[in-house]
Amino acid sequence: MSLAVEAVSSSSNMGFHENKEGEEKSTGGLDTATTELTGHESDDEEEERLGFVRKTSESSLYMTEDEEDEEGSTKIELGPQCSLKDQLEKDKDDESLRKWKEQLLGNVDVNNIGETLDPEVKILSLSILSPDRPVIVLAIPEGENPKGLWFTLKEGSRYSLKFSFQVSNNIVSGLRYTSTVWKTGVKVDSTNEMLGTFCPQPEPYMHVMPEDTTPSGIFARGQYSAKLKFLDDDNNCYLEINYTFDIRKGWAST
Repeated sequence: MSLAVEAVSSSSNMGFHENKEGEEKSTGGLDTATTELTGHESDDEEEERLGFVRKTSESSLYMTEDEEDEEGSTKIELGPQCSLKDQLEKDKDDESLRKWKEQLLGNVDVNNIGETLDPEVKILSLSILSPDRPVIVLAIPEGENPKGLWFTLKEGSRYSLKFSFQVSNNIVSGLRYTSTVWKTGVKVDSTNEMLGTFCPQPEPYMHVMPEDTTPSGIFARGQYSAKLKFLDDDNNCYLEINYTFDIRKGWAST
């Protein structure tokens, strides 16, 4: 391993830390709502009976190396997607389950979007939080990748990524954030963090990545290239950005 790789191999989420998949820090989400409404964690049998959780197909349990995506995460094959109206119709004769699902969906107008199969997820904002400086708001590009440096981080500084997103049309299953970072053509970090499963609602969801510290030293400074994605269990990609950023001795002037 080169010194440059050693210098950056211990850092964070937009590229410097290997986050464990499954950490959920989003506000809201189907799993959180299930716990609040039922008073306990649902087991697999109950989730299948409720109908809101799609089963993993048997074939997806036996993946080969060729079926892994470029971020290193295994593609999951799920059962067929159901519209919200169909999911509510499954238990229309069970009053308790019907009320539970209606409460879970909140003020979603099922009559308006209930027959839509595909969820829609829109990433509303991306920003970098650091106690050393004001919030850095990143402009989300439309149709193109950012030109030039997207942002600059100070070496040895604490920071985290914050983003908000909106879900509409249908439940999005297994929304996750992935990131891969390279320096001088060498892959130095990858991140794959599961955000959760989310019901459609008018209000946006918010997620803050775990705080981390940028590396420091001469071999850590310089320019990096990176790619981030927001995907779901059906491998739908809701946002993909290829960008470059710098690590320097100080923050960029505002």
